[in-house]
Amino acid sequence: MRVESDVAVVGAGAAGLSLALLLARPPAGARPVTAVVLAAPPGPLRAPRRTWCYWEAGEGPYDEALTGSWQRLRVRAGDGRPVTAAIDPWRYKMLGSDAFEELAGRALRVSPWVTTVEAAVESVTAVPDGALVRARRADGREVDVRARWVFDSRPPARLPPARTTLLQHFRGWFVRTRRPVFDPDTVELMDFRTPQPAHGLSFGYVLPTGPHEALVEYTEFSRHVLDADAYDRALRDYTGRILRIGAHEVTAREQGVIPMTDARFPRRAASSVFRIGAAAGATRPATGYTFSTVQRQAGAVAAALHAGRHPLPPRPHSGRARLMDAALLHALDHGRVDGPAFFTRLFNRVSAPRLLRFLDGRTSLPEDLSIGLHVPVTAMLGSVLALPFTPRRTLPPA
Repeated sequence: MRVESDVAVVGAGAAGLSLALLLARPPAGARPVTAVVLAAPPGPLRAPRRTWCYWEAGEGPYDEALTGSWQRLRVRAGDGRPVTAAIDPWRYKMLGSDAFEELAGRALRVSPWVTTVEAAVESVTAVPDGALVRARRADGREVDVRARWVFDSRPPARLPPARTTLLQHFRGWFVRTRRPVFDPDTVELMDFRTPQPAHGLSFGYVLPTGPHEALVEYTEFSRHVLDADAYDRALRDYTGRILRIGAHEVTAREQGVIPMTDARFPRRAASSVFRIGAAAGATRPATGYTFSTVQRQAGAVAAALHAGRHPLPPRPHSGRARLMDAALLHALDHGRVDGPAFFTRLFNRVSAPRLLRFLDGRTSLPEDLSIGLHVPVTAMLGSVLALPFTPRRTLPPA
């Protein structure tokens, strides 16, 4: 099978489908472009079920697929003291990958501009005036897509060199309790009552979808992941000793690892081949949030394509944001700051709406400086000064 298209989108996760949706619905007066989405067939190459969280003001394009949304967040210090804040005009939103894929599938099936092909990509090769994507279907048949532009969202085989790389690794249980134990109006964003590891930090995370239902996660920022038994022990301790949820049923599980790194991710692999999503550095290094940045990146790429401009994806984060994140990662990794105290203090001293804008990279320099007054200045300055003398290293493959 050979296909000619303006665009090939490699991967059907958050980044690939977000771009495909925008290409499927060109705005009035825009130049339509044709696109082929290459989605991995069921099997080891397809990403497992996962949950994305993000915040936005008011209604958004994926609201019909949301699992839940909230306007109150809570952070708990290690001694249990809560910091609860309203985040209006923002809403904190929870979107399951299954629901997002279903929403996208409905839109793509009726679009005259976008075609989806289930095939595992084997190679992407530059050719004159474009690139050739070679893939294989589950039944062994080959698929060749020649496109003017290719957008590849597959994770890199190895992370680029970095001064600091921590891992945000977690396991979550979707639980249903016998008693009404959850506050459905408030997300427990960071609950630091969990035992803290010798290196890094840990916290509980609770997304309640009703008085009896919630996604409860145990999360660590550290250099190494845990085994499945260790995550489950931590979750049993958190749900039992700390949350005291009582009798409950675990209806589903999810697990993941998000690199938190100051590596420089290339946005271009060849003259007509670009990286998008986490593969292009969309993950915010200090928090692990990715989905909102993916939307901005996809929007910029789609607008360029529809206007006939060169569609190089924009840098996902400003230079100022990257510097601040690099300093925080260095400080956490070298023990310059106490992670639970750092994040609790920020949520206690800075208004939640402003802090969310800061975490989303939407604050001005004066706002960033005012937020900086509430962090350990000496420790953070020490990390900033140490960064130029810290070599970038490539981690060995996992």
